[in-house]
Amino acid sequence: MSVKDRDPLTGHQTTGHEWDGITELNTRVPRIVWIAIIVTHVWALAVWILLPAWPLVSSYTRGVLGIDQQEEVKQDILRASLARSDWLSAIDELPIEEIRADPELMSRIAGTAPALFGDNCAACHGAAATGGPGFPSLVDDAWLWGGDAETVMETLRVGINAQHPDTRWAQMLAFGRDGILSRGEIRSVANYVRSLSGAEIAPEIRETGATIFAENCSSCHGVEGQGNTDIGAPDLTDDFWIYGGDEHAVYRTIWDGRQGMMPAWEERLSLADRKMLTVYLQDMAEEAAP
Repeated sequence: MSVKDRDPLTGHQTTGHEWDGITELNTRVPRIVWIAIIVTHVWALAVWILLPAWPLVSSYTRGVLGIDQQEEVKQDILRASLARSDWLSAIDELPIEEIRADPELMSRIAGTAPALFGDNCAACHGAAATGGPGFPSLVDDAWLWGGDAETVMETLRVGINAQHPDTRWAQMLAFGRDGILSRGEIRSVANYVRSLSGAEIAPEIRETGATIFAENCSSCHGVEGQGNTDIGAPDLTDDFWIYGGDEHAVYRTIWDGRQGMMPAWEERLSLADRKMLTVYLQDMAEEAAP
């Protein structure tokens, strides 16, 4: 019978393993570890019995307590909806002017509308609603269809070039791609359009561009280029550009045409939600105004 070596300092037997002069002791597993293992196993067994735990073919074990987190979430949502129902009903029923005159409702909107905007609108129009390339700013005075409350609410409801049966339709012809105008004609009218908002161009180019504009563009944008909110044609005399106002950007817009798209929100957002967003946008526009 062999006698195992013992560590001279602690008196414990060794396993015979050694690394760089360090000998491994053959000691018992600490009692606290055994206690922890037993407790966790007992706890796991209790959880399996009390709570939903094991998946079955088409369902799962419900547990003795019958806890259903999905049902709890539904109840939480129901309680929150009931707590909001009084002021949401008021927003649903009142016109925008009366809503804006009610401090309590405006306080509710101030706490709710930013999240609505962030969840549904900010991805395209930006967190500050200032827009970006291809997406209009919502805090300036340049509205394709008009910026009054009723018009904004209707745009939110039906969208633009969307699947809604009442959607607003707007499309600009591709004058270059479809061969309506030559490259030279597009360059001339592009520079003329830029001159409407203050860009300086040569008189002869302006004269040529004005003729091309009158024959091809004025029917939508107006003789003076001030746009038409009835058909969503933008004003070309201000300095607000959705796709850019430099020479190349305007040329590309005329060459390829434009057809923006906005989803219809009637199915996703309630009337009260759309009213809150409208009020929120109007407030943001007032704050952004110089």
